[in-house]
Amino acid sequence: MKIITITGNVKHAITLDPSVWIFDDRKFELDHFFANMRDVQNKPSDLEIDQERLIREGAVSPPTLKSEKQYEKQKLLDGTFAIRLEPFLKNAEVADSAVKCLFKVKDQDEVLTVSFAKAKDSILCFSKNGKPLTEDGPVHVYFADGSNRNNPIKHLKEIQVI
Repeated sequence: MKIITITGNVKHAITLDPSVWIFDDRKFELDHFFANMRDVQNKPSDLEIDQERLIREGAVSPPTLKSEKQYEKQKLLDGTFAIRLEPFLKNAEVADSAVKCLFKVKDQDEVLTVSFAKAKDSILCFSKNGKPLTEDGPVHVYFADGSNRNNPIKHLKEIQVI
């Protein structure tokens, strides 16, 4: 089991276990996020809107509870999921004086330093194609602006708030 710690200029040092996030309602599909580059939590997807329109027009039957459950289960088995870092930083109660975050990775002396604002908006990918990130995980860190979309931070072990 790989865990990540949040330490430093926080009231509560906390430990994150990405293996349980698949059950978290705050998760979202990473590909959908980058495709839209918008807040995926507040806007229904285009697919959902199209499906609703087709049902209203009578082109397709409304989904049954059984087919919805089957679709959701399949999505969990095939999806690439992520969660925002911000709620975890909020739980750690970061001090008002925080200005930077250090992303520390295992087996490397190099540390990536980013502003606290950029870190707060970061996205933690914990599942790719329905599988946990076991080889280079436990998470991949993406910046919300997409600047590191092709080269995320991998092998994360600690986030230190300064």
